[in-house]
Amino acid sequence: MALAIYHFQKEHNKVYREFLKVSHHYDKPIQHYSEIVSLPIEFFKTQKVIVEQQTPQLVFESSGTTGQEISRHFVVDAELYRQSFLKGFTWFYGDPVDWTFLALLPSYLEKPNSSLVFMMKGLMEASESPYNGFILNEVENLSDRIKKAKTWRQGKVLLMGVSYALWDLAEKYPQNLQGIIVMETGGMKGRRKEITRSQLHEILCQGFGLEKIHSEYGMTEMLSQAYSQGEGLFKTPPWLRIYFTEPDDPFSLAKPGKTGLINVVDLANIYSCSFIATSDLGRFTTNGQFEIIGRHDLAELRGCNLMLW
Repeated sequence: MALAIYHFQKEHNKVYREFLKVSHHYDKPIQHYSEIVSLPIEFFKTQKVIVEQQTPQLVFESSGTTGQEISRHFVVDAELYRQSFLKGFTWFYGDPVDWTFLALLPSYLEKPNSSLVFMMKGLMEASESPYNGFILNEVENLSDRIKKAKTWRQGKVLLMGVSYALWDLAEKYPQNLQGIIVMETGGMKGRRKEITRSQLHEILCQGFGLEKIHSEYGMTEMLSQAYSQGEGLFKTPPWLRIYFTEPDDPFSLAKPGKTGLINVVDLANIYSCSFIATSDLGRFTTNGQFEIIGRHDLAELRGCNLMLW
């Protein structure tokens, strides 16, 4: 299916087609999805990455930091995205109908075109819990809300938040959150100093009395998510694949077990680009899982250089 989508997009996505031509990969024979050259994610900041003759139903925008150019993802089929995040969540955590979803996403709520807010709203709509909601200015009452949510149905509660907001919560309102899942989505957004994921998880575990923190890996430019159920080890649903390329050579696969740039093959992204070279560094661990090491320091420069080829 990845190969079929590749041939479709290289013919009908102008930005991707031109990138393949100028990088001399347009006529390269492809036998496996890992041989497909990915579009640098930086293109979403300067180009309209969309299959020709399609009209977007949604335009997602990245949050970015002050002064940083944002990415835009033109989404042709909103229902396709909804099915992707619902089925992806169900794949790892079961039917959303049984869950209460609490979202600590202050900076994202300021942006009406946030794909993360859209996803959380969709999960809340699929749930029947009366305690769903976005937690913004009522964090001091969070423990009471969670206590009520734990009495509803099977008592499954997910608190999802951006890293800096969860860090703030753990420092200002430390509390025992045993029995629920706390999930971070990454991103300090310039609000707190950058620390490693393991350091963040240690802070959150201490502040919330938990043994492990879950994580979600997604981005504005994707329509699918990977999840970690602890220790920063991520798994993907069947329609999302990860592979790694050399940090200094995006056209060469990284050696097995070595750190490389994360490339995603997202089959839900059929009307945009399913093959994206991110600016994140990672590596495979065991049983097909992967971990995220950090961000490539030369990410912006690398993308600009490729656009000059």
